[in-house]
Amino acid sequence: MRVTVFGATGGIGRLVVQQLLDDGHQVTALVRTPAKLALTHSHLTAVTGQLSDRDAVEQAVSGADAVVSALGPSLKRSTTGTAVTDGTRTIVQAMEAQQVARFIGLATPSLADPQDKPHWKHKVLPVAAGLMFPNALAELKGMTEAVTGSDLDYTIARITNPTDKPATGRIRSGFLGHDKVGSAMSRADIAAFLVAQLTDTRYRRAMPAISN
Repeated sequence: MRVTVFGATGGIGRLVVQQLLDDGHQVTALVRTPAKLALTHSHLTAVTGQLSDRDAVEQAVSGADAVVSALGPSLKRSTTGTAVTDGTRTIVQAMEAQQVARFIGLATPSLADPQDKPHWKHKVLPVAAGLMFPNALAELKGMTEAVTGSDLDYTIARITNPTDKPATGRIRSGFLGHDKVGSAMSRADIAAFLVAQLTDTRYRRAMPAISN
């Protein structure tokens, strides 16, 4: 497939790009600094630009079969503004303009999916996140609503505690109150789950929680 990746220079994004290339896909990555990709491959194209650059985003999305977003908000308390929300809105608009339907992204269980049942994470995580990372929580809500409020064919994986441990290949996924999903998960396994959604139809227009 032809897959566009946003957040390609982040901890999860780098692993997504590598996994896609290993699987034989054509990858386009929007990056501010191409050198930060630290990767060259005949199937990898870097588009230089920022999320605020509508033309660059449209160029990156053009001709894609799917978009994978490894974007997430900054957890620095000093960070203000809605850069990631605004950037996600730009991605959604570009996808609609280019008629690209499939979106795969990330969020946290601080946000509920309609298929969840009542769960302690719904009570504890939003309060904790609101106290420790108020701007990040607002960004997560905004970027998620930009996608779920659209007509895109989305899957948004909710993660709690990403780690740098090696991939295990053991992935739990489902909905809170229904399925046994933990908290910790290696970034390599998160990347593998995101890439698997290119062909997995179980979670279309849904936000599964995932863990090891």
